[in-house]
Amino acid sequence: MRHYEIIFIIHPDQSEKIPLLNEKYKKIIEKDGGIIHRLEDWGRRQLSYSINKLHKAHYILMNIEVFPKTICVLETDFRFNKIILRNMIICMKKAVVELSPILKLKDDKKEKK
Repeated sequence: MRHYEIIFIIHPDQSEKIPLLNEKYKKIIEKDGGIIHRLEDWGRRQLSYSINKLHKAHYILMNIEVFPKTICVLETDFRFNKIILRNMIICMKKAVVELSPILKLKDDKKEKK
C-alpha cells in the first residue's frame, strides 16, 4: 500500500453534504483495507483565484494509505462529482498524522483569545 495526501475543494453551497461525502470516501478507502491517517475539515476559505465565479469554497484534507486501484476509484469519483470543484492527489513517502499548519494556526488563534 502507498501513502497519499488528498485535498479537494467543494462548492460552498453544498457544505451541508460534506458529512455524507466524508462517509462515502471513508467507505471507499476502508473497503479494500485502506487506512485513513488524517481527515481534516478546513471549512470555508477564500480561494486564490475565482473558480466558476466563486470566491470561497469548502476544503477537505485526507492522508490515507491505500492500494493504487483505490486511488483510481477516488479520481473517477472526484472527476464526475459536480460539487467538487478541484482536487489534488499527492503520493507521500510516509504517513502524516500530525495537525496541518492551517489547523495549527486556528488552534493558536483560539488560545490567544
